Amino acid sequence: MVSARLLVLSLFSASLVGSQPTESSQQVSSPPAHPAGEPSLSIDNLSFPWSRLRLPKYIIPLHYHLLLHPNLTSLSFTGSVQIQIDVQNNTNWVVLHSKGLQISKATILDQNLTHLSEQVLPVLHNPSHEQIGIFSPRVLSSGQKYFLYIEFGAELAEGFYGFYKSTYRTSTGETRTLASTHFEPTSARMAFPCFDEPSFKANFSVRIRRRPEYISLSNMPVIKTVEVSGDLLEDQFAPSVQMSTYLVAFVICDFKSVTGTTSSGVQVSIYAAPEKWQQTHYALEVAVKMLDFYEEFFNIRYPLPKQDLIAIPDFQSGAMENWGLTTYRETSLLYDPLTSSVSDKLWVTMVIGHELAHQWFGNLVTMEWWNDIWLNEGFARYMEYISVEATYPDLKVEEYLLHTCFAAVGHDSLNSSRPISSPAENPTQIKEMFDTVSYDKGACVLHMLRHFLTDEVFQRGIVRYLRKYSYKNAHNQDLWDSLANTCSEEDFISGKHCYSSSQASKNAYLFAGEHLNLTAMMNTWTLQKGIPLVTVTRKGARLLLRQDRFLKTVLPSDPQWSTLQKGFLWHIPLTYKTDSSSTIHRHLMTSPTDSIHIGEEASWVKVNSDMTGYYMVHYEDGGWDVMTKLLSENHTALSYKDRTHLIHNAFQLVTAGHLPLNKALDLIGYLLLETHTVPLLQGLGYLEAFYHLVEKRDESVLTHNLGAYILRFFRAIIDQQTWSDSGTVSERRLRTEVLSLACHLDDPPCVKRARQHFTDWLQSNGTLNLPTDVAETVYSVGAQDDHGWASLLHTYKISLSEAQKHKILYALASSKDTSKLEGLLELGLEGKVIRSQDLSTLILMVARNPKGHYLAWDFVKKNWDTLVQKFQLGSFCIRNIIIGTTSQFSSPEELTEVQSFFESIKEQASQLRATQIALDNVLKNVRWVQRNLETLRKWLNEQMQ
Repeated sequence: MVSARLLVLSLFSASLVGSQPTESSQQVSSPPAHPAGEPSLSIDNLSFPWSRLRLPKYIIPLHYHLLLHPNLTSLSFTGSVQIQIDVQNNTNWVVLHSKGLQISKATILDQNLTHLSEQVLPVLHNPSHEQIGIFSPRVLSSGQKYFLYIEFGAELAEGFYGFYKSTYRTSTGETRTLASTHFEPTSARMAFPCFDEPSFKANFSVRIRRRPEYISLSNMPVIKTVEVSGDLLEDQFAPSVQMSTYLVAFVICDFKSVTGTTSSGVQVSIYAAPEKWQQTHYALEVAVKMLDFYEEFFNIRYPLPKQDLIAIPDFQSGAMENWGLTTYRETSLLYDPLTSSVSDKLWVTMVIGHELAHQWFGNLVTMEWWNDIWLNEGFARYMEYISVEATYPDLKVEEYLLHTCFAAVGHDSLNSSRPISSPAENPTQIKEMFDTVSYDKGACVLHMLRHFLTDEVFQRGIVRYLRKYSYKNAHNQDLWDSLANTCSEEDFISGKHCYSSSQASKNAYLFAGEHLNLTAMMNTWTLQKGIPLVTVTRKGARLLLRQDRFLKTVLPSDPQWSTLQKGFLWHIPLTYKTDSSSTIHRHLMTSPTDSIHIGEEASWVKVNSDMTGYYMVHYEDGGWDVMTKLLSENHTALSYKDRTHLIHNAFQLVTAGHLPLNKALDLIGYLLLETHTVPLLQGLGYLEAFYHLVEKRDESVLTHNLGAYILRFFRAIIDQQTWSDSGTVSERRLRTEVLSLACHLDDPPCVKRARQHFTDWLQSNGTLNLPTDVAETVYSVGAQDDHGWASLLHTYKISLSEAQKHKILYALASSKDTSKLEGLLELGLEGKVIRSQDLSTLILMVARNPKGHYLAWDFVKKNWDTLVQKFQLGSFCIRNIIIGTTSQFSSPEELTEVQSFFESIKEQASQLRATQIALDNVLKNVRWVQRNLETLRKWLNEQMQ
């Protein structure tokens, strides 16, 4: 998500013309006008009545009647909102959120729609808290309901938050404008004054005024369109269900749609720019299937009559789950069979699965506060896998879950990580919560819990949770109670969705014969940061176990080791498998050390079967030699997930200083025998990561030797690849990755074939469709000369396929000509040819290029203030830029350089967790090089003899 820069507005001198709500069964009538010339109350003696970031709890919004009139020519909007409020304490003040809005009028009316004051009410502003206070000279009485009526206006925001403008170009070169919203987490207040916290759920009745050439969309269907004047229409939408402000949405555009219906009668529509309409059909098929799946899985009907999905040309995040009107980046919704690869197809499917899961997890049941955003995002990320596996099994989505957990481990093994449930109060802190921990670790912890409780118990528990807290807000504890079948006596008597505590312990999940305290167990995963390392030692018939906190930046020999380990203890649901039984054994480890009986006859034991548990495993005292032998002699004795898990753990342990690099490299020697894509790509991925690290250092001989080794070792696999789109999803994914790396390593057959494809494509004047799985590789080879690069940039400018444009941008950023890279970054900063939404991706693409490595970092330093202005502090975009541009630094001098820059932006850096993560990453790289570079050099020399 990216910040919207608000423009300074002049004060409105008069009430908003024609903005009062009209009378209807759903809407209160417009407030009676004040007598002309009536003086306003003086604000001279008033001070802002509220000092906290969070709003007072004693005024509850019940129903918003919202009218908006955006002007797509002047790029501004006017509006009015009438909010029915329930007052629970006597007060003279109503405090709510507003950011960048010019308030032209505020009044308070009683239940009979009588003004409480004959004078215009004073409005005080507290910009640092994004709040306004409206003063009523008459006390608002506890237990009474009132109507708060406010008129306002603003510019359509620049950027990607609030009510903002977006544009697109037609194939004839015409620029067209639309207006769209993105409110999560704290930007509804930029579009209308509101109680902008997730626990203030209310109903919303929306009306939007527009010119006839546009359409308007909101959360609910239009029930009526009236003509306001000759060229102005007003769409009136059905009242919404109770929901949080961050889920409200509206779009005014000239898009076209394709529509279908689910088996339960929900109307599903996909909207896109008119010339991209033909790219919407796959998304419609997916959305209809997904909604049907979720209704059955959750056993709860989707509560709205329609679900719109719309591709917004300017959109910072991947997508947003607004109830009934989900918004997407074009790459996350549109699928063009001619230019979208199989990975693009999977991405679209998973993103739709994610946003539609939110219609239950997040929208129907919402976290009480942003500290528990993982209850939304962790669940939606996990449901991507469950839903896609059920609806599109041929996409093999389960092959990607391991990588989600590996991403979480990468983050969580740094000391700068955080607990899943963490305090977050101001907007910057709240934005930072949308990170790897909430999404990926959240999903992996839920995956562990599902395997621990069994699929059936897990599913029953989450259905109980969703039913019990529908249209309400929930905490961590509410989820654990629902999963453990516990509830209050009152709930039990009324026959609600649970059993009593005593009943729960009777059917309690007896795990290896032990009673389970689910809350105590799950608190160890959500309330403390980090990931455990289980060290396994074989002693005859027993397996000795020890758990520590797994850290990649600190060694046991370091002085701070014991401090960083202190107080960490997890309840770990261990699973393990031996060669003496086909059973997967289970054991709950709740103490720092433990032991289990496995029998003398077992020659090997593999702990954490299929990596269903979120923990690392280290096999001590020759244990890794046993694993290396098993893989080289009989690798299929283990599942592909277990083989992948072993590769991952071995190299992570190398980074943490627990295992010599040569042991991990010997372990992947078996890959010559491997036929499954996932472990192959895991092993190849580590070698590729080492290559990218050393090619950015002054290590030409080592870089050459490592590249030569990779090409020699994977020669057979490289030669097996066809330059086509044939094969299974797994085979196609392998083809993309293997050929991309081979050409990057200047493998002559690969480069020659890619160059031929590129020449054919150029000669066809872009009419030839390249095989989508290899298009990025072909473009990258073609981009290395001036003519090829210029041709690609031209195609980028005119292409209607965002999937194709992403591949071309990657190729353009792979150029070895630094002046071209500098020009690309400037185009990204300008935001016309390369949209601002793609700038952070472009910066990371350039940073990945050895020739653009320092260029990207210097660009970030030079343009830091502009980047923060564009993307907002705390956004994932700023986080990606900070972490991505520094992630390949590996020398003490580079570490000092990064520290020095962060010191120069101390005021901002101190607010961000991302700066500490970046420093931890560089420190990790420095230590890896110091410990492993000579080992790698020596090992390669031995292999190349």
